[in-house]
Amino acid sequence: MSTVSSAPTGTSQFALTLIDLLDRVQYRRVTPSEQLDPVYRLRYEAYRREEFIPVNSQRITRDAYDDAANCYCFGVYIDDRLVSSIRLHIATQGDPTSPSRAIWPDVLGDILDKGGSYIDPSRFTADHEASLAFPALPYLTLRMAVMACEHFKATYCISSVRPEHAPFYKRVFGSTQLAGEGYWGELTFPVCLYASYIPVMYPRVISRYPFFDSTPEERAILFGPAAQAIAAITPTARQAQRLRQLETQD
Repeated sequence: MSTVSSAPTGTSQFALTLIDLLDRVQYRRVTPSEQLDPVYRLRYEAYRREEFIPVNSQRITRDAYDDAANCYCFGVYIDDRLVSSIRLHIATQGDPTSPSRAIWPDVLGDILDKGGSYIDPSRFTADHEASLAFPALPYLTLRMAVMACEHFKATYCISSVRPEHAPFYKRVFGSTQLAGEGYWGELTFPVCLYASYIPVMYPRVISRYPFFDSTPEERAILFGPAAQAIAAITPTARQAQRLRQLETQD
């Protein structure tokens, strides 16, 4: 009996290493009622480390966008330790709430006015020691945004990023710049607006970086109502890649 490889032919060693690391990863969705969740403390510590925000007595970073109906906030764990977090807003004509839209209302409003939608990742923060121990942590964290692109069938995935981080998004996601520098909330650093067109970006990213892949079941749990009651989810990239290979062999 022939066996099926869990990664496509030509997959880089880097991508294979990331798939192996996913075996130690879990994702947990934060609910709005958990106002003192460790994710908010991680944000605070990450921003304070570089003095991007002022000191506050609660030692958490949280804002009104965390309570939005279209908000999905996640903690990323490696070996049961919180290492990073990310927040996603799914902006549509029906619910345009989006942190980045506060900076560039005309540019992002135009996408929605034309019937499009977009994923707006924000509050991407990481534990300092973990970021040194796991250089690929940005990929593991942004996997949540890639899954959201597929689950919600959005038109664009935007990136409000510091100028020095833009090359990463252009290289990995083929992002192009939509707007120049702006400032958001209490953060003291500037960000620029980039976006990738999901119908083109998604298949390319999945092919090049199979660790971004996922099964419909994983996405449904993480982005559906059931995620409210589930502590953590194990990534399904291996299973998703096996299913893709089986489909191409039929």
